[in-house]
Amino acid sequence: MTTNSTYQPVHVIGGGLAGSEAAWQIAQSGVPVILHEMRRDEAIGAPSSSEAVGPVKKIRTDAHNTDGLAEMVCSNSFRSDDWQFNAVGLLHAEMRKLGSLIMSCADQHQVPAGGALAVDRDGFSGEVTRRLEAHPLVTIVREEIAGLPPEEWDNVIVATGPLTSPTLAQAILDMTGEGQLSFFDAIAPIIHFDSIDMDKAWRQSRYDKEGPGGDAAAYINCPMNKAQYEAFIDALLDGPKSEFKEWENVPYFDGCLPIEVMAERGRETLRHGPMKPVGLTNPRDPLVKSYAIVQLRQDNALGTLWNMVGFQTKLKHGVQADTFRMIPGLENAQFARLGGLHRNTFINSPKLLDKSLRMKVAPRLRFAGQVTGVEGYVESAAMGLLTGRFAAADRKGAPIDAPPPTTALGALVEHITGGHLDGGSFQPMNINYGLLPPLEAPKVDEDGKKIPLKERGRAKKRLMSLRALKDLEAWAGV
Repeated sequence: MTTNSTYQPVHVIGGGLAGSEAAWQIAQSGVPVILHEMRRDEAIGAPSSSEAVGPVKKIRTDAHNTDGLAEMVCSNSFRSDDWQFNAVGLLHAEMRKLGSLIMSCADQHQVPAGGALAVDRDGFSGEVTRRLEAHPLVTIVREEIAGLPPEEWDNVIVATGPLTSPTLAQAILDMTGEGQLSFFDAIAPIIHFDSIDMDKAWRQSRYDKEGPGGDAAAYINCPMNKAQYEAFIDALLDGPKSEFKEWENVPYFDGCLPIEVMAERGRETLRHGPMKPVGLTNPRDPLVKSYAIVQLRQDNALGTLWNMVGFQTKLKHGVQADTFRMIPGLENAQFARLGGLHRNTFINSPKLLDKSLRMKVAPRLRFAGQVTGVEGYVESAAMGLLTGRFAAADRKGAPIDAPPPTTALGALVEHITGGHLDGGSFQPMNINYGLLPPLEAPKVDEDGKKIPLKERGRAKKRLMSLRALKDLEAWAGV
């Protein structure tokens, strides 16, 4: 490594969203960082001539398709970008204030998604990779860290995400005495746009809500009547599912359930979940309310690929296409990717981590991303942002506290490091206002006008968001 820095490097294991963000924050603070990523293209043997390229072995995880940093696997959405009334939008705003690499690249490569921030996956990952490769204080090493990192690495961030290698996972289990680290996660299918029947489907965002790109018709909607919905549910319940005997005791995460599991919990579950018809009006029959609606969200900048919102599935590939072609408008759908099931990993953070996300029994190790028990791309990157700042501050000899719990960032730290020690089980959590200290719902607005009772909840969220941003600015000095 060639730098002018007087500091020893921090090591980050894992080049996903959390690891990439952690590495960026460390480097931006003036501390060198070595980012270790196991996904790589490895030459097999010697090339047949000096000009030829030899065979290449592509080393990937069970869910990743590329060796790009910050590859998005399950979805291309960072969810709502509304900082005033949505907790994940507030988290976006906080991360932007702290110079987040992930949010900057997402903003640069966003695609239409109504009120959500969604990105072109390849463009986004490519941008993250380019920026980290170009940073003079970042060294990227393509290798797997088998087991715990070497003892001489005194400042390490483990950001191995939902697919932590078995050797490292076992080493964590051995060190902590925990019994289990894993649960199931699922992936939704992606469809080619030109195979969607737009004579049956239509473009509209729920309640015509505009997103950060200004598009109020960002989703493709496929309507179902009751008979179509019932037949679809039957197909979901009857279709053969992928089973993994070696994982059979691993639980599902409730925030990313396969649609078949949701259907098994009740035939009406899906139409009150990802297939809910509220806020959408079929322009071809505006007086008749659809019984259920399947939404598709743009997945790349060209608009040629669309993913099925909330349609994570463990249906076997052989029946997926036939089942999803039962949906009106998707009768001739061509799939760029079918859904799938993979193992996710997280630790019992309330028992194992301190407030700066260090392992209590091994303080040289910090953990970031989904392995800490946060759920979602943004939340994972947020923990990478914080661990990067914590690690850099430690390296400089000036440790910092976590952000106050009134902020979205601080509330996530509180969730994963507090409570759950006695009784119950620690489960991954998305950011939500329920994690922040409450405020009393205001009765009058800023102009002194009485706020109707049904609007006080929104007004309360806005006040909590304003408080969060103010407290974050005071914490960070920005």
